[in-house]
Amino acid sequence: MADVEIKVENIVASATLGKSLELPRIAPALENVEYNLEQFPGLVFKLKDPKTAALIFGSGKLVCTGAKCKEDSIKAIHMTVDRIRELDPDIPEDFEIKIQNIVASANLGKVLNLEAVALDLEDTEYEPEQFPGLVYRLSDPKVVLLLFGSGKVVCTGAKTPDQALLGVQKTKERLIELYLIEE
Repeated sequence: MADVEIKVENIVASATLGKSLELPRIAPALENVEYNLEQFPGLVFKLKDPKTAALIFGSGKLVCTGAKCKEDSIKAIHMTVDRIRELDPDIPEDFEIKIQNIVASANLGKVLNLEAVALDLEDTEYEPEQFPGLVYRLSDPKVVLLLFGSGKVVCTGAKTPDQALLGVQKTKERLIELYLIEE
């Protein structure tokens, strides 16, 4: 496998509590919360440690963003649910947490000619007038990579850090195979 390292930048996780929530009652009881129904259909609850934001919806769904590791994502959701449970003791103890998306960055260590990559690499989109990066879609693992001329890469759509790493490794190998970068 191509030698490359990734850095997890953001993890998005969700949970469904199985019970609707009274946001107008919850919002004033939490600190560091933003609640404006005209701007957003839920409330935004910011935690300091781990540094994350939980989006809380009246449907009982939660989305946590900003964590750099899976453990912090899960911890943030549990902390949020515990705070809500103080106001509504009927919140179920058991609920499922799902990792929805992991965003990771990497550096291929080589300058890329994105025009050449767009011509030779399959499943790409490149419109430099609209966006400076090239979009490359992999089917296995099912991730999307943004490739930049500097050699920097952003991987999104992964469900695990290993999927993100594999996506970046496969991309580097494919670029080497096509003689678009040297080993």
